[in-house]
Amino acid sequence: MPLIEYRDALNQAFDEEMARDENVVLIGEEVAEYDGAYKVTRGLWKKWGSKRVMDTPISESAFIGMGVGASMLGIRPVMELMFWSFAAVAWDQIINNAAQVRYMSGGLINCPIVVRGPANGGTNVGATHSHNHENFLANVPGLKVVCPATAYDAKGLMKTAIRDNDPVMFLENTLLYGEKGEVPEGEYTIPLGKADIKREGADISLIAHGRATLTALHAAELLAAEHNISAEVIDLRSIRPLDEDAILDSVRKTHRAIYIEETKPFCGVGAQIVSLIQEKAFDELDAPVLRISSIDAPAIYSPELEKKQLPRPIDVINKVLGIC
Repeated sequence: MPLIEYRDALNQAFDEEMARDENVVLIGEEVAEYDGAYKVTRGLWKKWGSKRVMDTPISESAFIGMGVGASMLGIRPVMELMFWSFAAVAWDQIINNAAQVRYMSGGLINCPIVVRGPANGGTNVGATHSHNHENFLANVPGLKVVCPATAYDAKGLMKTAIRDNDPVMFLENTLLYGEKGEVPEGEYTIPLGKADIKREGADISLIAHGRATLTALHAAELLAAEHNISAEVIDLRSIRPLDEDAILDSVRKTHRAIYIEETKPFCGVGAQIVSLIQEKAFDELDAPVLRISSIDAPAIYSPELEKKQLPRPIDVINKVLGIC
């Protein structure tokens, strides 16, 4: 399989879905003539034209609202946020409109919209540009939440998200856009709610999502080489729907678990996973379930300090050594 960048895997997904369905459109700030702030939509405006790839004013509440309305009428818009932090001004459109319309219409109106863009810290752009919103979004019934870690997953999950009749919140990581991975040529999709075992192991389950999956993989390699500890790495890929069976099957095999996330700890995704394991696999545990999150403070602007705010492989290793 060819090696391509994460951003290009997403680009392929958009291109293929636009060719497959004329109702798929790309909308957002600088997605057209500028090729996207992160070059994720590179070349698509020139290929598909202004009716399929549309630039918007800097007004997230307006263009997300427009996308929600268009999706109710049969269009399948893919909406780019330059940062997911800017979704705060479109919260009403996402949470009160997109998430609720199918329920409140008795199933008569669908909202097949994808809202996507970078959601992460670690790029030294300040606290107002560095939110990880997956815990907020997953709290809302009616929204689906996806956080791919690899180019392969990004493409397969995006194609599925575009075809889904529910609103899908697609959270990417700026630091992953240039990461290369194997992506097969031709058609493939990945179902939402299906976790992936990124590394088989026997001694402990390292469960993660997004870029934290790569942190877990790096830690697992060091644990095997330096401490003879076999760590299994589970990548959730989607937060909602959640693959509970994959989590519980892994914990029943290894009898220990740590959740790694770049979100904040209070009311975070990790808290939900820990609760799930405690409730449904408590008798299988040989040690407490632990979690490693971002330090519970606004994103630090200093590059060196922000590196320490997010989970690092050494943080994972120290926690593992404490319970193995």
